Amino acid sequence: MLFWLVDLSDKINFFNVFRYITFRTGGAMATAGLFTFLFGSSIIDWLRLAQGKGQPIREDGPQSHLITKKGTPTMGGLMILSGIVVATVLWADPSNRYVWIVLGVTLCFGLIGFYDDYLKVTRQTHHGFSAGTRIVAEALVALTACYYLSQLGRPPFATSLVFPVFKDLVINLSWFFVIFGAFIIIGAGNAVNLTDGLDGLAIVPVMIAAGSFGMISYLAGNLIFADYLQIHYVAGTGELAVLCGAVLGSGLGFLWYNAPPASVFMGDTGSLALGGMIGAIAVATKHEVVLAIIGGLFVLEAVSVIVQVVSFKLTGKRVFKMAPIHHHFEQLGWTEPQIVIRFWIISVILALAGLATLKLR
Repeated sequence: MLFWLVDLSDKINFFNVFRYITFRTGGAMATAGLFTFLFGSSIIDWLRLAQGKGQPIREDGPQSHLITKKGTPTMGGLMILSGIVVATVLWADPSNRYVWIVLGVTLCFGLIGFYDDYLKVTRQTHHGFSAGTRIVAEALVALTACYYLSQLGRPPFATSLVFPVFKDLVINLSWFFVIFGAFIIIGAGNAVNLTDGLDGLAIVPVMIAAGSFGMISYLAGNLIFADYLQIHYVAGTGELAVLCGAVLGSGLGFLWYNAPPASVFMGDTGSLALGGMIGAIAVATKHEVVLAIIGGLFVLEAVSVIVQVVSFKLTGKRVFKMAPIHHHFEQLGWTEPQIVIRFWIISVILALAGLATLKLR
């Protein structure tokens, strides 16, 4: 909305600053953070009143959770999504279709997660609606988004998969790109969802990933920087940095209330939406492979669950004491703050490794 002030820059020079993505990214971050921080308490009070008993705690999970986390409201993702929407509408270029596609994925995944949280709270069980139905709903959203993303770029690059380090290695997936991109978005959404199991564990790695992809979006969407770094230029994706800035701001505001002991959980409403958003940005900027590096913590969490399930079904034995893997370390005696902070450190290291691929050509 504020981007339209650029039209007045020929009369008032100050308004020329709204042309710059970096300025508007900072504005989105500040707006989202302030909005989430100011309205967070009211949203939490409303959630606590509406939910009563709060998020149901798994009885087969760590026993300490039945004591320390019982009664805590969920659906805190509504706080994050509200801040993101307000900041994005206010600061992003409304004519940029990448912004609306990624924001659409974010909100649709958030809606799926919200319904899942709603069923859990109303039924007081950790089971939402069936996994099959949920995947189908996610697939419809992701396939639609990837189809439109494939129409925005220049063919055949728009449907191609590129690789970090090897600048000339480009594989045209043709129509299969839509399926591949949808897999990335769905995988990212559910991987973040699996990571959200301890106070503050998911939101900080999400912010780190969002900050990393904000930089990637800005560089990939800038012809000069893309040419200098020898990365593939994707016109229009620079505006996604504004959306990433909004995630950083909302994440900081949410973390104020989610810091141990958490006053609210983000729930599937937030984790599914944020994961889907990061996946969509990775697909839009042609950095799907880099997402596996930057989001390596989320990959580790998801793989630990897959390995646990496959091992138990095939051999009747469990590889980990409990999955996802953060619960395994709880069973080993690590305290919750130890796990959370050490996982944050891993996220930072992986993000730096992923960003390093921008220069390794």
